[in-house]
Amino acid sequence: MKKTCCQHQFVTPCTKKVPIFHSLSEEEMQKIADMAKHESFQKGSPVVQEGDSSQTLFIVNKGRVKVSKTTVDGKEQILHLLTCGEFFGELNLFNGSPSQSISVYALESTEICLLRKQDIDQVMEENPNIAFKLLETVTNRLAHTENLVQNLATKDPEVRLVHMILEFSEKFGTETEKGIEIDLTLSREEIANYIGVTRETISRKLSKFEDLNFITAIGNKQLIVKDIDLLEEYVI
Repeated sequence: MKKTCCQHQFVTPCTKKVPIFHSLSEEEMQKIADMAKHESFQKGSPVVQEGDSSQTLFIVNKGRVKVSKTTVDGKEQILHLLTCGEFFGELNLFNGSPSQSISVYALESTEICLLRKQDIDQVMEENPNIAFKLLETVTNRLAHTENLVQNLATKDPEVRLVHMILEFSEKFGTETEKGIEIDLTLSREEIANYIGVTRETISRKLSKFEDLNFITAIGNKQLIVKDIDLLEEYVI
């Protein structure tokens, strides 16, 4: 895949889209952007795979990706869904591991900016607050993973699906007159992998939520949440 400098490809440098860099000056952000390379990935393409050798910070400049691991029985467990301005690969910057512990796949046409460990180390030496913001992100993701594990272990499939819809509403939803519109980049099978149920269960529960007038499903690629408050009350 062709690699070029980030700023040559995009009007807005990817560093401006990442909250951990927001405290930097325009000059400092441009300096980091000058260090960055970028790659383009088509839908379904692997960005990184478990075991790959990499000590790079990957920034999503455009599109969405899924972060997953393979379970002991060979199934995919989706851990996170990341979109523009979010990043992954940060653990390898701190723990010194040369190989990736996760797999990341593009959910749609996606642009990724890449920053090498030595460049990030330099940036953090010059701007220590960035290291704290990276740590904050790692902590938040750990909390998300712990909640995911708890949901998979203790919640019934219906509650798991509601929590997923609420998460997608907050992260990917758009307010409209009809409700909160969510464009689903996950297939039914991927949704099932995310919350640990079967595809058939997903279809049944979505139909039930439609009957309850919580949501409207438009094909397999879009949901409209009609009343977010009712949906939240349903799992209290």
